[in-house]
Amino acid sequence: MPDTIVTDIINAPLIEAANLEVVHASVTLILLKIMGAVSLLLWGTRMIKLGFTRAYATSLQRVIATNTSNRVKAFFAGLGVTAILQSSTATAMICASFASKKMIGTAAGLAVIIGADVSTTLVAQILTFDLSWLTPVFLLTGVILHNRYEHSGRKKHIARALIGLGLVLLSLSIIKESALPLGQSETLPLILKPLESEPLLALLVAGLMTWMLHSSLAAVLIIASLTSSGLINMHLGLLLVLGANLGGSIIPYAMTFKMDARARRITTGNLIMRAICIVLILPFLGIFINTFSNIEIAASREIIHFHTIFNVLLACIFLPLITPLAKLCENIVPHVPKLVDEKEKPLYLDETALESPTIALAGAARETLRVAKIVEDMFSDAMTALKDEDTDIAQRIKSSDQIVDKLHNSIKLYLTRVNEEALDPKESDRFVQILSFSTNLEHIGDIIDNSLVPLVLLKINEKNRFSKAGFKEIQDFHQTILTNMKIAQAIFMSEDPILAQQLVEGKKVVRQAAQKSSERHFQRLREGIPETLSTSALHTDIIRDYRRINSYITTIAYAILENAETHKHVRKSEI
Repeated sequence: MPDTIVTDIINAPLIEAANLEVVHASVTLILLKIMGAVSLLLWGTRMIKLGFTRAYATSLQRVIATNTSNRVKAFFAGLGVTAILQSSTATAMICASFASKKMIGTAAGLAVIIGADVSTTLVAQILTFDLSWLTPVFLLTGVILHNRYEHSGRKKHIARALIGLGLVLLSLSIIKESALPLGQSETLPLILKPLESEPLLALLVAGLMTWMLHSSLAAVLIIASLTSSGLINMHLGLLLVLGANLGGSIIPYAMTFKMDARARRITTGNLIMRAICIVLILPFLGIFINTFSNIEIAASREIIHFHTIFNVLLACIFLPLITPLAKLCENIVPHVPKLVDEKEKPLYLDETALESPTIALAGAARETLRVAKIVEDMFSDAMTALKDEDTDIAQRIKSSDQIVDKLHNSIKLYLTRVNEEALDPKESDRFVQILSFSTNLEHIGDIIDNSLVPLVLLKINEKNRFSKAGFKEIQDFHQTILTNMKIAQAIFMSEDPILAQQLVEGKKVVRQAAQKSSERHFQRLREGIPETLSTSALHTDIIRDYRRINSYITTIAYAILENAETHKHVRKSEI
């Protein structure tokens, strides 16, 4: 017996050390599980946002654009759109984009943002209920639909959103279960203890966490889970919620920092509203804690309720004051006109639309159509310069070609940032069409600038004159190509295969017209007409350039016809 006691005394330190190692290992494992679950939560919220954005982006943007006539309608527009997107940041970026294009004013944008902030709290309220039974339902339904409609555009994106919802619910359950044992830890409370007595530090830590997560909703849900596990007390939980709300306003502010002043006013106003509300609520945190202590509900729900109260209070204070707040933001962020020529600046390449390929491609198409109009004007100006012998017009064409080159480069770089993996087959075809048409327009601009304009200047400088018949042929040929340019633009926007077939058949007409023009030109040379003899090279070179331009124009028609044939076979195979 004494030997046993001695042995226990000797082994006691070793046993204690072993237990400490086990505890340390278990805490490390728990933290790894929580980090993994947080990653899953972020991925799930991203899938929800991208799924609904890509499925209904145009409709959601239309809701915001058409419901900002007064602050109440704007508020509910923000509320509804954010409930679908699951991201107040995404709604803020849509508003900022509209504001930069003068589609909505600062006051309307701020009202939408207030609605978005309230909407995220309602989503958080729903997610804190025990919805674990829905996890397999969302995951199973989403996977089945995704496999069934993998190449069906909108249905595929809806399926991804359902998978995202399932992942969010799964991650929250993992966080709750993993965080419970941490409440028994002796080390972590000691690390978090200083935050309770340092409100500013707690706000900064929560703000930084929200910034890293890029989601105030995710940050608040995590804070609620940690509070329910007992890892942090109610006072610290409320402080962290305030910090998460502050961090949630910093994210869109930073994302719009280099955007137009009109866009920055909205995110600046959002930051001001959050900061003022935090300052107002901080002295009364004790009242909230006492109130919640008298109500028998879970700690996680108390955190979510406080998050909702904060944003509802913000709405009650600032919706009536939206007009003076908008004026304050306009004074803080004044509009400074840019020195860059507006013609050289892309008008429809919306940076905030890159997460929605449908909208991004529509913007790129509109910008390409704008380039097509500039090239069309260059082509018309070339004929005017040839007819009126105007060297100033020739110089203007050169400046227009530089604009075309810059816009084409902007379109090309913008398209490279569109996520090709997220495109369905039809969107992929459209991606190629836009890039191809833009490139061909740039080539046409180069032909006009580097070949047609020098020919025009040569005629002017050498004071040559075309014969009446010869110049009439050039004018008729020019008009035919100009008409084909207009048809090509219509085909590009409508993707009409019937119109495309007409343009392809028109290419044969152009070729035949060029042959007849050459025959008549050589006939005039045989007749020895002086004007024809002096301008023979000019005449044939101009007709050659016109045919080259028409070849580039017709390319869009071939692409449309090829895609129409491909999709026709796809539909037949599906049947």
